[in-house]
Amino acid sequence: MYRKVLVPLDGSEMAECTLGEVKALVKDGFAGEINVLNIVKIDIPWAQMKNEANTGSFDINAVRDQAYASAKQYLVDLESRLASEGIKVKTAFVEANRPAETIVEYARKNGMDMIIIATHGHTGLKKMLLGSVASGVLNESHVPVLLIRPEACRL
Repeated sequence: MYRKVLVPLDGSEMAECTLGEVKALVKDGFAGEINVLNIVKIDIPWAQMKNEANTGSFDINAVRDQAYASAKQYLVDLESRLASEGIKVKTAFVEANRPAETIVEYARKNGMDMIIIATHGHTGLKKMLLGSVASGVLNESHVPVLLIRPEACRL
């Protein structure tokens, strides 16, 4: 049994493909505490910043506050959905620009026994150009990583 399972989600439908497997593991008694982590990446609207820099009205804190509010709301909604199915979760969000490293470090600091993460399954040049959070987690993790491909959701 995996006592503490980390499920990194970014709010996308593909990332949430992991939830079917998470539910099955909990139902079958193979997973205990489920921890959902949302990585908040602050995307600076450079064009807006450049235009507003002349007027002095650009506020990076407003951008950050909006991103945090969205992350909190997403996690509240997700927690509610899972609770309605009898699954208790702990949720957290972390601001980071390097998601894979942040996920692995979060798992290490919080004593996770397993990470369940979705992957696009890109290979070759596409993987090199697009990068892969799941691949980074798989390569750096100190605990088992269960990769869920999007095709698993269509079954």
